[in-house]
Amino acid sequence: MNETAASFSYNPILVALSVLVAIQVGYVGISLAIFIPGAFANRRRLLIAGSATTLAVGIWSMHFIGMLAITTAITIDYAVLPTLLSFFVCGLVTGIAIYLASLRSQRLLVLAAIAMGLGITTMHYVGMMAIHSVAHLSHDPAYMLASVSIAIAASGLALWLAFSADRRPPLFLCAVVLGCAVSGMHYVAMAGTTMHVAGSDATTVKSVISSDMLAIIVSVIACSISAVFMLALIPTDANDLKGDAGWTSAISVATPQEAAVTRGERAPGEGQVLAAAAGSAIDFLPIEKNGNRFQIAADEIASVHSNAHYTYIFNGRDDLFCPLSITDIANRLQKTTFFRTHRSYIVNLDFVTRIKKTGDAGVAELDTPVRRTVPVSRARMVALRQELAAFKAANPTGPSET
Repeated sequence: MNETAASFSYNPILVALSVLVAIQVGYVGISLAIFIPGAFANRRRLLIAGSATTLAVGIWSMHFIGMLAITTAITIDYAVLPTLLSFFVCGLVTGIAIYLASLRSQRLLVLAAIAMGLGITTMHYVGMMAIHSVAHLSHDPAYMLASVSIAIAASGLALWLAFSADRRPPLFLCAVVLGCAVSGMHYVAMAGTTMHVAGSDATTVKSVISSDMLAIIVSVIACSISAVFMLALIPTDANDLKGDAGWTSAISVATPQEAAVTRGERAPGEGQVLAAAAGSAIDFLPIEKNGNRFQIAADEIASVHSNAHYTYIFNGRDDLFCPLSITDIANRLQKTTFFRTHRSYIVNLDFVTRIKKTGDAGVAELDTPVRRTVPVSRARMVALRQELAAFKAANPTGPSET
């Protein structure tokens, strides 16, 4: 049977809608990702899942809307299995890439960008298989290579902006660049695609649901999912400011109730901790791991994080549960070495390599085997820089700030 190349054009309104969806989810995905390096335990996992899911849904939706924007003389039906498989591929590689990039290694960041870019490209071409029942597709190798390059570049840009940029542009500008890059990858790939159909199939049949309506439904679902993650996981400035007011009193003394709770959680060797007077330094803190209790030396503590009713001590590799409250810990750590950067965070100045501004606040980067950043409230930025400068001057052998 003879095949002919079917020409196609685009509905400009749906093309614009696909770009807007990519920009919107890119904004939310990057907004969530920038909080990952400083998050711990369940919140860290939720942020990774939220950022990856938002980006995956948005990128897939952009490509699907882009396909719905095609106007051609033939009926395009989408097979369910390749369509779902393309979404699965996008979600999997995006989640892996976000996780690798969150480890804050430049080598892993490059690997994550390549994996995410190749995954997006694979998602596109797997999704294109969904129309093979009505048309045979051929792809120009030059356009395929260009689309892969754009996908890797777009992925690298998004991950770099979220995890490694020293001075990040406004998030909206980042989202616009990312959205345009992801959309560009799709339309460049489509520019090199040719549809071949049998002469008898080149007919026009009205679908049960129009492409316009289906595109609107997909875009509303994608934007709604990203909005839910944004509202649920991104903290508000009001909450941060509320915590600032309690720093002075929180660092000065522990409440009797907290001391009572601490006494009830006594671990081997913990008597030294409980007997320490407020403001006096100690050498060890109690920790728990796999149901067993141990002690960790103060100089091995890179940071401390309070997550709701639980406190975790980061030793450079793992987050270890501590039965003490963060207020109690702040009272017992050496004030010349440890600094409370946020109502929920304490950092060991000996591990801080750099302080950089992110939006209205900032983060302190730690020199640890597992790269980590600690949030710094804007009200504490100046004080932290002064304390770090004094500490580095007194301890010149430690890691230097860049």
